[in-house]
Amino acid sequence: MSDLRPIGVFDSGVGGLSVLRAMRTEMPTENVVYFGDQSHVPYGPRPMAQIQEFSWAITNFLIELGAKLIVVACNTASAAALQLLRSTHPEIAFVGMEPAVKPAVEQTRTGKVGVLATPATFQGELYGSVLERFASGVTVLQDTCPGLVGQIEKGDLTGPVTREILEQSLRRMVGHGIDTVVLGCTHYPFVIPLIREVAGPSIRVIDPAPAVARQVARVLRERGIQTPSASRGTVRFITSGSPTALQRLLPLLMGEAGVVEPARWRGDSVLEMVDG
Repeated sequence: MSDLRPIGVFDSGVGGLSVLRAMRTEMPTENVVYFGDQSHVPYGPRPMAQIQEFSWAITNFLIELGAKLIVVACNTASAAALQLLRSTHPEIAFVGMEPAVKPAVEQTRTGKVGVLATPATFQGELYGSVLERFASGVTVLQDTCPGLVGQIEKGDLTGPVTREILEQSLRRMVGHGIDTVVLGCTHYPFVIPLIREVAGPSIRVIDPAPAVARQVARVLRERGIQTPSASRGTVRFITSGSPTALQRLLPLLMGEAGVVEPARWRGDSVLEMVDG
């Protein structure tokens, strides 16, 4: 039986579009509602409690829009709020992000891997748990890439400022002998070509988005809520920031155009569509 309800996807901004892009490849017939909280981007430096409040409100918003499953397409929000969301909304399935340390550890030959992520991701219990479970005997170097999320939000994927941020972040790691880089923020896959240019062709870059898309498809099958169809599913784009700015970035980041609708916050705990 076909379930036409959409999958809800959210991020602090455009980063979750890297996950959505992979989902569109893996599950082209699924309908999606995408929310970018661009009035609050970046989440990385914010307190955990505030990120939890944002995530809880966005989840309620997406459920009101009919979401059958919610993808927390943000490493920071996953680290801060995924456990809370699953406990407060047991009726709905969540798929979140965790830094892909396990495949990096399995693939490294030098025994040294780098992780690029936000401060909140590194401080979260989820990241600590991943290191404890999978990184025994491996050296893990970390960097927060200050300013990189902001550059990607502007659509600057190749400019001198973006390059300088990555050079500052990667130079030390490469100098210490890493052979694998884990992207622990959903914004970062959009600069993979520049990361490869800066780090060098011998450095493996791990983008978690395809694995997350496969997990979403798996959960849909297990719950019997797929949308098998002969036609391509629709995507509804919503932002708490500038709809025009996001709309301009969609062809660059997604490879497809779309109309973006505005939403607004009332405090930190209520999110609503803007009428008209």
